[in-house]
Amino acid sequence: MASNTANYLNRELSWLEFNQRVLDEAHDPSIPLLERLKFLAITSSNLDEFFMVRVGGLHLLQASGNTSTDPSGMTAKETLEAVSLRAHQMMVDQYQCLLKEIEPPLAEAGFQRVNPLELSDSQRRIVEHVFRDEIYPVLTPMAVTPHMDFPYLVNHTLNIVVRLSPDEKSKKPRDRFAIIPFGRTDFRFITLPSEGGYQYLPMEDAVCLFIEHFFRGEEVLECIPFRVTKNADVSLQDEFASDLLHQMEDMLDQRKQGDCIRLEIAESVSVETLEFLERGLGVLDENVYRIPGPLDLTAFMRLTDISGFDSQKDANWPPQPSPEVNPRISMFENITRQDILLCHPYESFEPVVRLVEEAAIDPDVLAIKQILYRTSKHSPIVAALIRAAEQGKHVTVIVELKARFDEARNIEWAKNLEHAGVQVIYGVKGLKTHAKICCIIRREPHGIQRYMHFGTGNYNDATAKIYSDISYFTSDEVLASDAINFFNSITGYSIPQKYQKLEAAPISLRDKLLDMIHHETERKKQGQKARIVAKINSLVDPEIIDALYEASEAGVKVKLNIRGICCLRPGVAKLSKNIEVVSIIDRFLEHARILYFYHGGDERVFISSADWMPRNLDRRVELLVPVEEENCRNKLIKILNCYFEDNAKARVLNADGVYERITPNKEKHLVRCQEVLYDEAVTAIRQAEVASRTVFEPHMAPEEQK
Repeated sequence: MASNTANYLNRELSWLEFNQRVLDEAHDPSIPLLERLKFLAITSSNLDEFFMVRVGGLHLLQASGNTSTDPSGMTAKETLEAVSLRAHQMMVDQYQCLLKEIEPPLAEAGFQRVNPLELSDSQRRIVEHVFRDEIYPVLTPMAVTPHMDFPYLVNHTLNIVVRLSPDEKSKKPRDRFAIIPFGRTDFRFITLPSEGGYQYLPMEDAVCLFIEHFFRGEEVLECIPFRVTKNADVSLQDEFASDLLHQMEDMLDQRKQGDCIRLEIAESVSVETLEFLERGLGVLDENVYRIPGPLDLTAFMRLTDISGFDSQKDANWPPQPSPEVNPRISMFENITRQDILLCHPYESFEPVVRLVEEAAIDPDVLAIKQILYRTSKHSPIVAALIRAAEQGKHVTVIVELKARFDEARNIEWAKNLEHAGVQVIYGVKGLKTHAKICCIIRREPHGIQRYMHFGTGNYNDATAKIYSDISYFTSDEVLASDAINFFNSITGYSIPQKYQKLEAAPISLRDKLLDMIHHETERKKQGQKARIVAKINSLVDPEIIDALYEASEAGVKVKLNIRGICCLRPGVAKLSKNIEVVSIIDRFLEHARILYFYHGGDERVFISSADWMPRNLDRRVELLVPVEEENCRNKLIKILNCYFEDNAKARVLNADGVYERITPNKEKHLVRCQEVLYDEAVTAIRQAEVASRTVFEPHMAPEEQK
């Protein structure tokens, strides 16, 4: 099929529509207020990364003079113009949501951001005390003259620009400027005394309130908060793997010095002060975002955990233990009895942690091989791997140093692991290692047994509580053989082998996907039933999109649940009329990748670490894992189908790139997929507990009493 630019949606604009869907949750009056504030903070955090990486890359592309077009037919310049227009509108929408929809009812509930000009006398004394003791001694103003370089400012941190009256002794009197950088600090809000409620004041308001303390004897004309976003799309030349650790550290230093690509500043800024900043930072006016409220909405996330306002938060959904995992026996025994499939965060991530912790101290375990892409700050899995190495086990860990924005943490973990005696591999030259796999080799009476965990998410016990992912435990010998070959192909110089069941990117995963799609297409052309259902995070790859278009034209029903970017246009006559795309944004971040192909009735079901994007299929080490055990496969199909029954949080993608909420028919009851999955997890463990209580186990006399 010949590709046509009209067949594809622009990637960057599709991403912005994803962020709009997150923002729509902040607008939703049916959601508790602090949860809405949380979604608002997430939209801000998402935009930060989007500007650093995607917009930063487009700026570099434009600066290089590149006029090539993306699959949608847009150049970097055209995309930047469209992004700027859409992002400015989104910023207006964000603050409309905060100032008009969230803060007023929160204030009525006793949760209030205080206007610095409306502080009571006692509150002002408290703010002054905090300023004098905790702020003034820490912050340092920097005078900026026309003859000096503009000071270095930390990415995504608050700063205050101060405009002072001219020096009358100067031959050319002009306004003088100073910058007060806040640097990286968790101190953002000052808690104020409030009867039966919670009141707070942003730190920048406190600084501006007492700004004269920094400039005694001077006339302060203006005090304006601002924030810069720098280009983080720094390329890495990892030609020499042995030097990768040092290169990553150098890259982090480069990222700190990146060009400013976005300036957020209080909308009250004067023309003089704005011109000073634009000149000093080298920012064009179209990259300036004038903010009508407090800057850096990401910081508001920490306010959403304030105690005493449970009515403004979601009901608690703690992860449930799975009845498939018997806590009274080891994970090795559990996996030997049956393959296990868990759906997080509804089912607890604890079995994953327990598997590695048990392996670390089990005297029969000979080796552990694992990939770490992202981990938590105090990772119990990393601690277990260190403990295993210290006990003499052979531990090999592939640490992906190029996991964006987790590089510093991964560098630290890599050094700690090496110090403990772990064999650390820094990924594969030229590729990111994004697969999620742990393989444990154990000596048992019958011989060597291998236990595997495959996942769609990271080995991160913290994000496992808020990301929707799949874990699959198995001791299948064929998968085990493939897993060992997979590790050896990454860690050594061996040529990647053809696996029996696994498929790996960038070797064969793309071809496998295309083959499965084409198989459904051919079946349908022959008059047979054909069906494709997939849940992924992003669909960008033109070759995959074209294959799906061809399947649709043949009559194959294609159902796609795509959380984020989708460059495919569904529902277009003579192109994609048989393709349905839905997206679900809810309290948990949808992250699992689940694929289904009818395959002539021999249903094929897979989990994967890869999205359908060129970077995943061509520039990353990824895995596609078949789930063949009947119970696990059926559970996956049931989970997958649930995502297409949602009529509470689902939105349907139209051919023009606009998403619309699904409006349930009056005859149909409301289905919220995440709630259904959680309720099923709760019901499953309750039923298992009831069943265990109804089993009578006779108490046998000890052997010596017989």
